[in-house]
Amino acid sequence: MTHLADIARRYGTPAYVYDLQAVRSAHADLRTALPSGTELYYSVKANPHPDVIACLAGLGCRTEVASAGELDAALAAGAAPDRILLTAPGKTEGAVTHALTRQVTHFSVDSPTDLARVAAQAERLGTPVDCLLRVNADQAVPGMGLSMTGTASQFGADASWILREPHLFQGGELARVTGLHLYMGTNISDEERLLRQFTIGVELAAELRSSVGEHLTTIDLGGGFGTPFARQGDRPVFASLAGALGTVLDSGLPGWREGDITVAFESGRYLTGDCGHLLTTVLDAKESKGTHFTVLDTGIHHLGGMSGLRRVPPVSPDVIEVAAGGEPRPAAPENRTPGVLAGPLCTPLDTLSRNIPLPAMEVGDVLAVPNVGAYGLSASLVAFLGHDLPAEIVVDAGRVVSATRLSLCRRDALPLATGTPHHHLEGVHA
Repeated sequence: MTHLADIARRYGTPAYVYDLQAVRSAHADLRTALPSGTELYYSVKANPHPDVIACLAGLGCRTEVASAGELDAALAAGAAPDRILLTAPGKTEGAVTHALTRQVTHFSVDSPTDLARVAAQAERLGTPVDCLLRVNADQAVPGMGLSMTGTASQFGADASWILREPHLFQGGELARVTGLHLYMGTNISDEERLLRQFTIGVELAAELRSSVGEHLTTIDLGGGFGTPFARQGDRPVFASLAGALGTVLDSGLPGWREGDITVAFESGRYLTGDCGHLLTTVLDAKESKGTHFTVLDTGIHHLGGMSGLRRVPPVSPDVIEVAAGGEPRPAAPENRTPGVLAGPLCTPLDTLSRNIPLPAMEVGDVLAVPNVGAYGLSASLVAFLGHDLPAEIVVDAGRVVSATRLSLCRRDALPLATGTPHHHLEGVHA
């Protein structure tokens, strides 16, 4: 069996470690929490590692991508083109063409302009596409940490606009509007709040179907399933959600059990959040004007940055000592003292936490940050100051199955008409 300490010795730090068994467990729990017969999308933005994408595609997940780069990552990992949904509020002609030429024909569109852009490229290439109309509900869902609807937003078209001018959202001969895409909020751990947002989504979908047309037979209700980020804690299990959701769907969207309506959900954070640890080594430990500083070989360029939290630090991660030959071992509360946890970057912003109790640490100690399998590396400031990116180690059944490192590279710019992204990330062996 390969332990985190063994991985740190073999590959060095910083390093992200992803456990595919944890991904499978999270998938099983989420499928149990959702009504049988519904679809589930994996949102690649949470963790675009090819082994993670392949694992979830193999478990039956569809794939949601928000850029040409994510689309290519999904295809390279083995996701089927006809099971990929391309989203995002600002799709370019190039991004649409990029998808269509790779047999990806399912889009979420956010406005009449977005719909027209997809339709124009579909007609130019003679490729039929199915579009989900993303809807910004007029009713906000209270208690959201990060609201995705019910407020002024770049995401989707206001429901009142769609109801007022439905002719703007009809699509065309080759770009058919066949469903609705609703996403209320994110990182919700409370089962009642999850049910409330899905209930609002179902009620709105039913209203739009009755007003705009019953040809809207795919209803993507989004996700928002929460889990701890960079802190110790267990992923929540939503034990009674499936039954309650089934009742809501029976009331608002009759016929879904018979397959007359396809109901889908999305998740990135919940499916991958607890699969990851970030391993780091203490580079320095010192006092400055009465404050203790612990400097790590990782920082906001590897963890933090955005991290799905809309902010540069403080992220305030937990750090756990990695004992030789074992797994992470939390320090006892009495062995923790307040201090600053800093990274190696040449900026005072590279502070992961301030004045929170930290375990006693010495130069050379290896630590682990838990629950960073989602919105970790790919949501960080990876280009800032030009440090190497961490290795990414994938384990399955206690054994290393993949060890790679992303590398930023510069290349010649290609003409815009090709739709090829201007930046590039390559995987190279660690």
